[in-house]
Amino acid sequence: MPQIRCALIGYGAWGQHHARAIASIEGASLTAIAARSPESVAKARADHAEAHIYADYREMLAEEELNLCDVVLPSDLHFPVARDVLESGRHLLLEKPMALTLDHCAQLIQLAKARSRILAIGHELRLSSLWGKVKELIDSGAIGEPLYALIELWRRPYRQGSGGWRYDINRVGNWILEEPIHFFDLARWYFSSAGEPISVYATANSKQPDHPELHDNFSAILKFPRGRYAVISQTLAAWEHHQTAKITGATGALWASWSGAMDRTFEPTFSLKFQRADQVEEISIAKPSGEVYELVDQIAAVVRAVRDGTPVPCTGRDGWWSTAMCLKAADSLATGQPVPFEEP
Repeated sequence: MPQIRCALIGYGAWGQHHARAIASIEGASLTAIAARSPESVAKARADHAEAHIYADYREMLAEEELNLCDVVLPSDLHFPVARDVLESGRHLLLEKPMALTLDHCAQLIQLAKARSRILAIGHELRLSSLWGKVKELIDSGAIGEPLYALIELWRRPYRQGSGGWRYDINRVGNWILEEPIHFFDLARWYFSSAGEPISVYATANSKQPDHPELHDNFSAILKFPRGRYAVISQTLAAWEHHQTAKITGATGALWASWSGAMDRTFEPTFSLKFQRADQVEEISIAKPSGEVYELVDQIAAVVRAVRDGTPVPCTGRDGWWSTAMCLKAADSLATGQPVPFEEP
């Protein structure tokens, strides 16, 4: 089996998890890492002696023989770096959000198509043994046609990121593109049988008077055809990391929950309950759930796609939609009105 030669662009806190995941996957080799600061270059060298380390990703693209590049950078850098990767002829796994504008998302989709390259977007929750089991049960008809969902997050504030980039609204785009983007993606995924979302209405507030753009509390109603809808809600003014997804259908309901001291814990607690008629049962989830586990499965799936031509878990079109839902929610915050969608 040929080795898929992988490069990582970005070696911050989450990038280090990506490197660990790539190095653990059979059939993949962590060939090179491009890190942005002298400190991260030094750490990458210390952590991964098997990889060639670069301070400039463009030099890496010019010099290395690579099949797949994994981009894990602050959000404002996603588009220019992703564009350079695709133009170099490499397949691409790009962390969410795909870009900060829908025009840039569309450009990446077109570029990947023109170069016949894979464009996969990092929505690792789709690979979860827990959140994925919810999708499996919905698609099997276990609860009938899904009618309503509540996807909620209760957590401590975001990490500021290297150099405080996540608290710079010009670099992050908006905070809806940070964590709620995952929950919008789950809602669209769970309601795929209903069709694409038709509108979104959002509201938010902040406990920081000097920074109202930092939404400590955010909620949105995402409407689908035939009256189906999902509520996306989160607070960053709480503690630890607790996520739930509750879905009711025509004949049953599901309640999934996940808790950890942090989002990237290796020791979470999680459960899934299924109600049908008057009976409620616990669904066994044998494999641990959590983004540190799902990241490995996500990268493994993209490696298989490069090697065997299998589908990726989350496509460029999916990435366009998850970005669109967040940007239209931001428009709703600005106008106080529901905002409709236009398909890509």
